[in-house]
Amino acid sequence: MKRRRISWTLAAMAVSGAALAVLWPHAHEAGAMLAAQDDPAQLSDIQVSSALRNKQDLIVGQIEAALESHDTGLAESFVDLAKARHIELPQDLVNRVNQTVAEDSSAAHFAGRFASGLVTGNADDAGSLSGTVAGDLFVFGDIRDVVREGKHLIMGQDTDRLVLGLAAAGLAVTAATYVTVGGTAPVRAGLTLVKDARKIGRLGEGLTAWAGRSARDVVNAPMLEEAVASSATTSPIRTVSAVRAAFNAEKAGALVRMAKDVGRISEKAGARGALDTLKIAEGPEDVARAARLAEKSGGKTRALIKLLGRGALLLTTGAFDLLLWVFSALFTLFSLLVSIKATTERLTQSWIDHRKRRRLRTQLAAGQMAGATADG
Repeated sequence: MKRRRISWTLAAMAVSGAALAVLWPHAHEAGAMLAAQDDPAQLSDIQVSSALRNKQDLIVGQIEAALESHDTGLAESFVDLAKARHIELPQDLVNRVNQTVAEDSSAAHFAGRFASGLVTGNADDAGSLSGTVAGDLFVFGDIRDVVREGKHLIMGQDTDRLVLGLAAAGLAVTAATYVTVGGTAPVRAGLTLVKDARKIGRLGEGLTAWAGRSARDVVNAPMLEEAVASSATTSPIRTVSAVRAAFNAEKAGALVRMAKDVGRISEKAGARGALDTLKIAEGPEDVARAARLAEKSGGKTRALIKLLGRGALLLTTGAFDLLLWVFSALFTLFSLLVSIKATTERLTQSWIDHRKRRRLRTQLAAGQMAGATADG
């Protein structure tokens, strides 16, 4: 009976140990993610480690895909990520990325992208962003957008109030940029990028809904009507003054703060990094987290967002599910400790009982010998 009880505790100990070995890696990762939920950079690092553990050639495949789609910035971002994690890449692949980066950084290519951004008002890289921001700094881009959307508003047509609000805010911020000699440049760049993302359909649904609500009261419609009626792109100073008068700065605080975060992302991760963020963000909190991620991760930001999506910014797995892993591991650990304690106690008791029986047999044998000697 005692041997059977010992066998049961040994079996329970073995099962608990095996279960703990399986659960522990998941529980450790879950605990680390819960601890890092307020630090996007650390949270991303944990999740990337898990992704690379499951697929060793993940980064190589992503670089190949980025080069195939002519997205040099994303390919370079994955190379930076590989270097940071001490992952050796095929030399020919690194050479291809370096060559493509050099071609895209050439003066001729940059000038072409600058001109494209200046004329079209759309930015998707450093060159086109510089052109777009230049156009907005000279107010032509924002005046164009305000006049177009303002006329739609006055005539009762479909109006993109978000573009209207962003353009009006841009005109106000541009004036401040000149006054402070570039002190509000990140906000200016951020407003331009959000406006461009809206135009080309790269603004996430959640962020679009929030920004639309925030921009609704930014412009005073009656005053804008007067401004648009007297506007002319050939007389930008008069138009800017009129639009600024229709701009409600008190209502634009949240929109400007978000734009500032977008500008910070652009500074650290590039224009495409900012556009990638705007596509996945559900609200200004996501954008603020992305700014913190970009400040710590720099050039790796685009790669992290590409791999993890919104999971690069916050916990997308439910906290309850993560806690379940942790508590399951703790319960299994407790079961293992109980099994070890029970096994130790029963083995010790068995050993004590065995010693007692040996001692008793020795005493009985000695007594029998003494009795036999006395009879003799």
